[in-house]
Amino acid sequence: MIYLDNAATGGFKPAAVQSAVIAAMKACANPGRSGHRLSVAQAEHVLECRALLSELFGGYGYERVIFTRSCTEALNYALLGTLKAGDHAVISCLEHNSVLRPLAFLQKTRGVTYDVAPLDGGRLRPETVAALVRPETKLCCVTTASNVTGEAPDLKAIRALLPARVLLVADGAQGAGHLPISMREMGIDALALAGHKGLHAIQGAAALLLSERCEPEPILFGGTGSESFNPAMPSYLPDRLEAGTLSYPAICSLFEGALLVKTRRAEGAKNLLQLTSALFSALSALKDYTPVFAPNPCGIAAFYHHTSPSEEVAGILSERFDVAVRGGLHCAPLAHRALGTFPDGLVRASFSPFQTMREVNALVQALKKI
Repeated sequence: MIYLDNAATGGFKPAAVQSAVIAAMKACANPGRSGHRLSVAQAEHVLECRALLSELFGGYGYERVIFTRSCTEALNYALLGTLKAGDHAVISCLEHNSVLRPLAFLQKTRGVTYDVAPLDGGRLRPETVAALVRPETKLCCVTTASNVTGEAPDLKAIRALLPARVLLVADGAQGAGHLPISMREMGIDALALAGHKGLHAIQGAAALLLSERCEPEPILFGGTGSESFNPAMPSYLPDRLEAGTLSYPAICSLFEGALLVKTRRAEGAKNLLQLTSALFSALSALKDYTPVFAPNPCGIAAFYHHTSPSEEVAGILSERFDVAVRGGLHCAPLAHRALGTFPDGLVRASFSPFQTMREVNALVQALKKI
């Protein structure tokens, strides 16, 4: 199979990641929950992963790295744990349902309000986002890269236009591992990461990195291995937001994937820019297709066929040519409304840094035959 659905989940896991997962499963304990040697050793490795993620993303220390099961869960912590009755939020039209649905829930249950920044000339402008801020605005949530077009909003410029009191939450699902992201330099207060995409980890590996200004309330309650006498969650991080057993194999995979990103991110981003550039040129030359993306270092390339629905084209690519892409709305309905591609959506090919022109050529040849 030609796997071009890496924006959904990375299809290739490096050997170091695979080995780390196998090793973790062969000697599995509950890190930080017991005092025996194996539990303590694994807790120390968990700490190493926290420290690596904080370093890699310009964070605020290992204790402010919260492990979650998914980027969606991390965003739920950032939004549901922060916004209260009477608060207002600003988001962009590029956001995923992992932002839209928590806000819809908060609007219904707590009376939280929010506004959506539209595209201006096909781009998300920092001044458009900042113009929506109100006196009651608590936070602004913007993606690091659109999962539809690969566009990377200028978060640093957005932060510069926001009042200091407004928290900046960033969805790093698509940008992390591909783009240079520093919380301190860009003014990000909460960064949600999806380990299984650009960070090369397995599914179930994700994290939420917090600044010293961002203190979400728990939304999940249970055992932490600390303060067992306390009926409430501990007051300190990371324990306050980490109820239940951590997935040690997933965290081990995230550690190895992050190490790889630390040394090879720029090289991988350059390759993805070349691959998306080549596909953009090829699609532009095909009379039946229109690309709806610009070449980008996140590897995302969305397009449409002039007469066939996106899901039909994706189905033909899978069934007849063994090429895996994704059709439809990609859990980002507002982005498609802004792009004028709702409700049919787009065909999305998304590349891995480990892929080559072979995959681009296979996709192009298949599209020519459809």
